[in-house]
Amino acid sequence: MCGRFAFYSPSEATAALFGVATSTAVVPHYNIAPSQYIAAIRNASDAGRELVMLRWGLLPFWAKDPGIGNRMINARMETVAEKPSFRAAYRQRRCLVLADGFYEWKQDDGGKTPYFVSLANGTPFAFAALWENWQARDSDENVQSTALITTAANDFMAAVHHRMPIILQPDTADRWLAGDNAVLADVSGNSPELRAWPVNRRVNNARNDDADLTTRQDSTGQDSQH
Repeated sequence: MCGRFAFYSPSEATAALFGVATSTAVVPHYNIAPSQYIAAIRNASDAGRELVMLRWGLLPFWAKDPGIGNRMINARMETVAEKPSFRAAYRQRRCLVLADGFYEWKQDDGGKTPYFVSLANGTPFAFAALWENWQARDSDENVQSTALITTAANDFMAAVHHRMPIILQPDTADRWLAGDNAVLADVSGNSPELRAWPVNRRVNNARNDDADLTTRQDSTGQDSQH
């Protein structure tokens, strides 16, 4: 799964990589957690693309209880096209969630150790994602939300966790937004090269949100150079 991630690169430059020209600056975050609003790119009504902020945790348009979104932060690639909570968004409302890396927890003798995972070259990327629009029936409350799509871990990630988010770069992102149904399987079987290192357990608390969270920890738990 993917339960925390970071996005701290300049949002204007990152959005431009994925076909959006914007002057909107997104505040850097190093410990993004479910229910928070996150930077996403989607197709716009004018046939272009737009940068928007979506709440992490997909809330289906038919949901009566908005709290259901807190349990729907990820959608499995294997079932996303058929599962009632996601299938409409899969067909009609795809998006990209911008990121520099994500956190995953590895089970070891000392408990669960958090790892920060990013592209090997350190550049920002996008998660394959879905978005949905929810309107309360008895009030003006409106929520636009998103879920990330996950797949089985590749050989690299399997040493840390059995699942991972689907990572897109500009060429595969274009295919995803254009409605290509084969791209998820293509990327799942051929993910970009990744790197990972252990980080401080401070990341376990979503209130902690600073650049030190992505700093490599050595075997004693002390900070060390990447």
